Amino acid sequence: MTAHTQFSHLPVAEQNRHVIAHLTPELWSKANRLHVRKAIAEFAHERLFTPECVSQPTSADEMADYQLAAPQDEVIYHFRARRLALEHWAIDADSIQKTQNGVEQELDSLRFIIEFKDVLGIPQEMLPTYMEEITSTLYSSAFKHLREGVLIEHLLEADFQTLEGAMMEGHPAFVANNGRIGFDAFDYQAYAPEAAAPINFVWLAAHKSKAHFASIDELSYQQLLEEELTPSIVDGFTQQLIAQDLDPNNYIFMPVHPWQWQNKLTGIFAPDIAKRELVYLGIGDDNYQAQQSIRTFFNTSHPRKRYVKTALSILNMGFMRGLSPYYMATTPGINEWLAELIENDSCLRDYGFRMLREVATIGYRNHYYESAVSGDTPYKKMMAALWRESPLALIQSNQRVMTMAALLHQDRDGNALLPAMIQASGLETGEWLKRYLQSYLSPLLHCLYTYDLAFMPHGENLILVLENHTPVHVFMKDIAEEIVVMDPDADLPEKPNALRYSYPTSLKSYRSLPMCSTASSALWLRFCMSREITHRRNSGSA
Repeated sequence: MTAHTQFSHLPVAEQNRHVIAHLTPELWSKANRLHVRKAIAEFAHERLFTPECVSQPTSADEMADYQLAAPQDEVIYHFRARRLALEHWAIDADSIQKTQNGVEQELDSLRFIIEFKDVLGIPQEMLPTYMEEITSTLYSSAFKHLREGVLIEHLLEADFQTLEGAMMEGHPAFVANNGRIGFDAFDYQAYAPEAAAPINFVWLAAHKSKAHFASIDELSYQQLLEEELTPSIVDGFTQQLIAQDLDPNNYIFMPVHPWQWQNKLTGIFAPDIAKRELVYLGIGDDNYQAQQSIRTFFNTSHPRKRYVKTALSILNMGFMRGLSPYYMATTPGINEWLAELIENDSCLRDYGFRMLREVATIGYRNHYYESAVSGDTPYKKMMAALWRESPLALIQSNQRVMTMAALLHQDRDGNALLPAMIQASGLETGEWLKRYLQSYLSPLLHCLYTYDLAFMPHGENLILVLENHTPVHVFMKDIAEEIVVMDPDADLPEKPNALRYSYPTSLKSYRSLPMCSTASSALWLRFCMSREITHRRNSGSA
């Protein structure tokens, strides 16, 4: 399904009206209130400003009264909040009140950013783009609050993709977390994860002079195609090439995102299409659903088939969401190395720690942009794809899966999923959390202490495996892009060699921490991984 065909049964005027149905005064006001709460909480957590406590609570269960003054215009935000460990803030959204010269004003998240832009340190040339991402985030929030959604009690028994599509917040700390700059209103309804619309990939034949296929040793190119497409579809694509007097042996079949095809490839790669270095083959039969990471897709037609991840050149959360064709060449090899390491570690086996292997990749290079630009550019990351194992092919019949990010989910009425899960499990809260941390944090710390190996263990990169609503083990994903070995002298095979990174001794403080100091170790892990992944993204390797 493409962005506009899903509305083709409606008159044009109705199509245009449909895509703005969520932009109502009530929903926009709610989206702004929730977003201002998040902005205050996250910027205060980052210590960009410090709200002033004006009234202490009378008991531990109550919240304190705070105010936050803007640098100018006599603007003050009043709210009730509880300061938690590690400088986290729990703010009562309904309590937030904005006054200017003592007169109450409506909450406006864009206005909030403008009022605090100097405090936030956003460069003038980047401010309009940031504001556009904020606007898009509000747009998304209003959409999610329009839909009826799935009640928390129903999510307790929901399947993987129902849970994935029901998520309300996205990244819990990133304030402009739903930017999606590049999507129009129809694209949003077709491709945003919260829309949960079926997506069918465009398939192209890519000439081997510019395309590269890589896979784990046990998986051949032909086997991958037959498992993901079926032999009859592969034969049909092959016959298309023969009918155009093209040799199928000179081409690799690869999927691309329909938005990428329509908005980037048909223009920027027009020379390749004209010279038959790229050949359009058609639309795939299987339906896919966009995951929270937006460029990874789950096969809803055949859930045990592999995920597909593709380049998607939209700006989201500060990065253009391309996919490097250069990095694709080593990705399966990195996954093979790590899978063997995990399999041979008895401690990790006892924890049930596993990974979803990225088993095959295709990268296509644009020689014009390679010749023109020596450094990194998003134009070099517009055509690549990878296949990743599905967790549903790796679990037992009595098990369910969900992303760890879902633990933070609240429905549109503010009801939280996590307390409902703990209650349904029949366990005490402490025991449930103990099992969760043993499944999730303990194996990560073991990898850190034993191998100097760190992951980017955020909620969307971890798949929880549940029995009776309780975590029993986890799958780690997004392996090749988001792991690092913090020992420059580590003895690694050729393909994982790029994972080595030399940290200053002062940063390797986890070596002086006891293994039981999970909070300190986890904080260190997140800090250093953020530094390294940002470095690799900026250098073009990720």
